Amino acid sequence: MSKFALLFIMVFFGGVIATFSYSASSAVILYQLVYFLNPDNRWWSSDIPGLSYSFITAILMMLALAVHYRKYSQLSPWRQQPWIKWMLALLALYYIISTIALVPSIHDRFTFDFLKLIITVLVAYKLVHSKSVLHASIWAYLIGATYIGYLATVTGRNSGNRVEGIGLVDSPDANGTAAALVPAAALLMYYAWLGNKRVKLLCVFCGALIANGLVLINSRGAFLGGVVGGGVFLLYMIFSRHRREGQRVMAIAIIVLAMGGGYYVTDDQFWERMDTINDGSETQASEGGRVNFWVMTFEMAKDYPYGVGVHGYNQLAEFYLGEKFRNKSVHSLWFQGLSEVGWVGIGLFFLMLLSLYQISRKAIKYLISIGNYEEYFLVRALQCALLSYLVSGSFINQFRAVILYWMILLLGCAVNVYYLQVMANKDNSKSVTKLSQRHTHSG
Repeated sequence: MSKFALLFIMVFFGGVIATFSYSASSAVILYQLVYFLNPDNRWWSSDIPGLSYSFITAILMMLALAVHYRKYSQLSPWRQQPWIKWMLALLALYYIISTIALVPSIHDRFTFDFLKLIITVLVAYKLVHSKSVLHASIWAYLIGATYIGYLATVTGRNSGNRVEGIGLVDSPDANGTAAALVPAAALLMYYAWLGNKRVKLLCVFCGALIANGLVLINSRGAFLGGVVGGGVFLLYMIFSRHRREGQRVMAIAIIVLAMGGGYYVTDDQFWERMDTINDGSETQASEGGRVNFWVMTFEMAKDYPYGVGVHGYNQLAEFYLGEKFRNKSVHSLWFQGLSEVGWVGIGLFFLMLLSLYQISRKAIKYLISIGNYEEYFLVRALQCALLSYLVSGSFINQFRAVILYWMILLLGCAVNVYYLQVMANKDNSKSVTKLSQRHTHSG
C-alpha cells in the first residue's frame, strides 16, 4: 500500500471515529478533505477499498446532524440567514426549468448534483456552529488546496504549458482546479498575520505550494481572481482605520514575500500566458472571444428568457455564434447562470450574494463596535475569498461549483458565530430579565 493510500485510510477512518467520539462537526472537516483528496481519481486509488467515500461522508454529516439536531438548530437556525432562502429558491428553479430544458438528461443529472450540494451546505451550516469549528473548516479547505498545489508541483506541466488530470470531482479541468485554489490567498494572509511562528511557517509552506500550483496550471482567470481578492484584503490591512499596531508593516512584509516568491516560482511560460490578458485575447469581442460568447447570451435570453437548462447554451451555440462553434460553452459563471435559468435565476443568484453581503456588513459593524478587530478581519478575509472566486469564475462555467458554495457557507457561518449567536444570546438574556422582573413585581 502506498503512503498516500495509507494516509487517506487514516484520515478517513480517523474522521469517522472523531465524528462519533469527539465532535459531530468532525464530519464536515472529513467531507472537505475527501473532496480535495478525491480518492476515486488519484493514482493511489487502487490501494484502497472501492467505496463511494464522498457519499459516505455526506451520509455521515447528515447522521451527525440528526443525532444532535435540536442542539445545533438552536445554535445555527437556517431562518436567520436570508441568503439561504434565495439559494433554495434557485435550486427549486432548476427543477422548474427541467420542464423546458433543451437537454433534459444532462439538466436532470446536474440538477440532482446541485441538490446534493445544497443539502451538504445546509447540513454543514448547522455543524459549523462555533469559532473553533469555523477555523478548523477553513484550515481543512487550506490543507486541501495545498494538496492540489502539491499534486501540480510533482506532476508538472503535462499538457502543453498546463497541468491536467489533477482536478476535483466537479471541476476536473485545469481552470476549474485553479479557481478552487484562489480563495486561499486572502485566508492565508489572515492567518500569517495573526498566527504564532508555527502558524506563520505553515502559511508560508501552504502558500508556496498553492502559488506554485497556480503557476503550473497557468489559468489567467485564477491569476486575476488571486490578484483582486488578495489585493483587496491587503488594502484592508494597510488602510483600515481598525488595524492593529504593526499590521501595516506585516501587510508590507506579506507583499514583499509574495512578490519575491512569485518571482521565484513563475517562469516565461506563465508570463507569456498572462500577457495575453493585456492584448485582450481572454475577453476580446472578436469572433471566438469570450466577450462574444457572453454577448450572445443576451441574444439567447431574448428568445429564451426563462433559460434553456444545463448544456442548453452548448446546444444553441452554433445557431447564435456560427457552425464552427458547435457545442461551445459560455465560459462565465454569470452568463452560464443566465443561460441555464434565465433572468429569474440570475436574479436569485444576485439576491443570494447581496443578502449575504448585507448580513456580513451587519456582523462587521457589530465586531467594530465591540473592538473585536481580529474577527472583523476574518470576516473581511472570507469576503475577499468569495470575491476572488467570483472573479475567477467570471471566465469559466462555475455557477454550481462546490467551492463557490463552500465560500458562501464559510462566510455565512462566520456571520452566525460572530454576530447572530451573540444577538440571540442578548435577546434571550433580555427575555429572562423581563420575566424575572415580572415575577418580582407580582410577588
